[in-house]
Amino acid sequence: MDPASGGGDEWRTRAPGGTEYSWCCAVPGGTGTTLLALRLSPSAAAAAANIQAALRSLQSAHPALRARLRTTPTGPTLAFPSPTLPPPPLLPLAPLPLPESAPDFHALLEHELNRNPWGAEPDDASSSSSDSSDAPVLFATLYDLPPPDGGAALFVRIHTVACDRSAADALARELVSLLGGGEEREPEDAAAQAGLEERIPQRDTWKPFWARGMDMVGYSINGLRTSTLPFVETGTDRSTQMLRLGLGRDDTTRLLDTCKENGVKLCSTMAAATMLATRQTKQLESGQQETYSTVTLINCRKFLEPALDDHNVGFFYSAITNTHSVHGEEGLWELAKRCHDAYTGAKSNKKHLTDISDLNFLMCRAIENPQLTPSAALRTALISVFEEPVVCDDTGDLQRKAGVEDCVCCATVHGIGPSIGVFDTVRDGRLEWECIYPAPLHSRKQVQEIFDEVKRILLEASRASDDNFEDCI
Repeated sequence: MDPASGGGDEWRTRAPGGTEYSWCCAVPGGTGTTLLALRLSPSAAAAAANIQAALRSLQSAHPALRARLRTTPTGPTLAFPSPTLPPPPLLPLAPLPLPESAPDFHALLEHELNRNPWGAEPDDASSSSSDSSDAPVLFATLYDLPPPDGGAALFVRIHTVACDRSAADALARELVSLLGGGEEREPEDAAAQAGLEERIPQRDTWKPFWARGMDMVGYSINGLRTSTLPFVETGTDRSTQMLRLGLGRDDTTRLLDTCKENGVKLCSTMAAATMLATRQTKQLESGQQETYSTVTLINCRKFLEPALDDHNVGFFYSAITNTHSVHGEEGLWELAKRCHDAYTGAKSNKKHLTDISDLNFLMCRAIENPQLTPSAALRTALISVFEEPVVCDDTGDLQRKAGVEDCVCCATVHGIGPSIGVFDTVRDGRLEWECIYPAPLHSRKQVQEIFDEVKRILLEASRASDDNFEDCI
């Protein structure tokens, strides 16, 4: 039965939870399209049927990837297939030629990242194939890549209501395994049963009314007094662009070891380096202070009842927002320790669980009233980082077997969100970053300059003591 008809036992429907609802509001504006991008070798690209079968297996194992996002007069509804429904049909996946605007894999990745079928864009071929009031959460596209390298590029776009960062990484690994002849996983059904808020133990969500009011006021005031990256163009149509950076094995080991020695996580070090680099690019007077907001994104699966793992596909992340004053004379490890203590202190007070509804409320109000943000730019922070990087120690052999030459997982930010979103991965001992930003609000040259400086700060700080490094910056 067609899920849009709203009847029958084949489809189970439920209202989205608070976090899911906020993503239903955010994605049409350009934030929250999760992308899995795989560059395939010519031999793997030639087996289009294998690619279709792998995607079908992925959807069979995760009903959340077969869900429909339905728009009704009373609001959005999530519809999930019943276990009694047969496996999904193979996705239509005939290879497409490259668009003239996307001559290589990176440009094609950005092109696909910004195709938004949930935004009902009239020029998006995907949106024309589905009723905007009843859209699937997953779209897949396959492109032929030109010589001399050849091969193909596979893109899987997923509405973030159904897939957070950890789930995206788990899906990417599972997809690579399936392409290499691996076995299909046992089906799981977590997202169909309940959203994030319903799974948090009640004892961890309670907060006095007065405390909730104080926090809401605090978040609002902090949002108004924080500084941002300079805006290049406001009031223009935006898209998400991406920079990729990386370190070699030796530099990665040195940086991670130095983080451990200083008692901080990589996320805090990255946030601190970005704040220092941002302030330096502004060429402010010595000692002049600026205040920046950072967002630390936390995988909540282990805090839920029952606990989930990353193969339970859905959105089960929360966020902790902190502000930090930077005068430019701090050492990296001093500022990183402040970042670390701020978010871990908030986390120990369970603010990653108690403040979910507050942050969702403010997010939706900002979407409705962009003028509440600086220059109506919808920027809510300087940078967002993930508490833990994705660690892939065994992907090299698996990818070679599957004919996967490159793999990227990221998401859009050009609606509401930070100026810079960092997706970090330690892949076979090497640290890689996908740095996502809204253009032309920020330019590629501007963000490249900042991350060249971030990389310099991280490398020098990991090779020297904090006291010596303070003289370097």
